[in-house]
Amino acid sequence: MTVTKRYVLRLFISLKYVTANVVDRNRGHIVATASTVEHSLKEAMECGRSCNAKAAAAVGEVLAMRLKVEGLDQGQGRGIHVDVNKEIEKKGFKNRTKVWAIVNALKNHGVKLILDHDGDDHPGARQF
Repeated sequence: MTVTKRYVLRLFISLKYVTANVVDRNRGHIVATASTVEHSLKEAMECGRSCNAKAAAAVGEVLAMRLKVEGLDQGQGRGIHVDVNKEIEKKGFKNRTKVWAIVNALKNHGVKLILDHDGDDHPGARQF
């Protein structure tokens, strides 16, 4: 069985950390990840007790670079799916700027994103 949404962006946001993963749903593993937990990212920014949208954007930039290295910046022709509304709902309304910062950083660095609505495969999904 082949999953139509092969590559999916998953976000983990807490008060202190931001982590973004791209998951290959066919194989069931993470193909690229970036996080403020990483020593190199942590040193480069001054998060203090909490990470802001600027830190989230940095995570998106690093993830975009890693996707390019893996050859997945174009999602191997299909794109990387992300349901922004679902991610905001899971993370809470106050984290919406962090979610959008990651999405915009990926888009600005050439990653092909497909914005899904309500997790459906309907034709209303927008590509960037």
